[in-house]
Amino acid sequence: MSLQYIFKRLLYLIITALVVSALVFGITQILPANAATMLLGEYATADALVALEQKLGLDQPAYVQYWRWISGLLQGDLGTSLRSGLPVADTVFQALGRSLLLAAFALIAVVIIAIPLGVIAAVRRGKAADFGVSMISYIGISLPEFVLATLLLVWLTAPDIALFPASGYVPITENFTKGLWHIALPVITLAIVLTAHVMRMVRSEMADALHADYVLAARLRGLSTTTVLIRHALRNSMLPTITVLALDVGYLIGGIIVVEEIFAFPGIGRLLIVSIQERDLPMIQAGALVMAFTYALSNLLADLAYVYLDRRIQYD
Repeated sequence: MSLQYIFKRLLYLIITALVVSALVFGITQILPANAATMLLGEYATADALVALEQKLGLDQPAYVQYWRWISGLLQGDLGTSLRSGLPVADTVFQALGRSLLLAAFALIAVVIIAIPLGVIAAVRRGKAADFGVSMISYIGISLPEFVLATLLLVWLTAPDIALFPASGYVPITENFTKGLWHIALPVITLAIVLTAHVMRMVRSEMADALHADYVLAARLRGLSTTTVLIRHALRNSMLPTITVLALDVGYLIGGIIVVEEIFAFPGIGRLLIVSIQERDLPMIQAGALVMAFTYALSNLLADLAYVYLDRRIQYD
């Protein structure tokens, strides 16, 4: 992979971020109530609303407001929250770190669980193990995350069971065990749905790879079953799986919003919901921009993983 290609993809990331910023800014301009009304309340006087709009710059044309915001963004300044008065960058990146922690644990669980089960289902195709894995994947796919989260919340936090806390967050850096205990339910919710997607993909691709000519040739050379499965069949069948994982990052970004709200997890999804309710425009714009950039970056990392797994793939 050439440096020119990587530079071009990074340039595309910047262009994508600019387009998303313009779209998000345009959407926030057509919200039914502006930030001044939300801050002062519906019974505020007209003079008070005008004064606050002038102070916040909301009385200026939309293109002037956008240019002021994008200029600050290019300088690393995402603005100040209208709701809390705190710097947007600190708040957004702190919430993003928590959401990425949640997503990372979910993806780790998916890789540890889904790939081995998919391989087992492919190797034991048509048998009881394959049937069991297929049933698990069907159940996981058929349950939306908000339904699954609600069921887990009602079941595992009931007073007679109380295996996990219903809500709250404890930083892992302060108390590792307690921190894991608090994020367990959100991680389980996300992992179950993602595991079903990845497991079906691994099973399908692995079943095709096991009948490929290069796998038959590896067996004829006398290689062990483990070597054939891992170094030949699994390595090649992982390419479509990586595509699914990269797309699932987009699902995580959307699913995390629902899961964080249900479990009152202070991540970027819940931050966006609160910001939309309060019409906190700088927070909405920065949060949406960061989430879009994260998704685009995950696709770039997926392309890099393709080259690592299959050296025949070269991007010019």
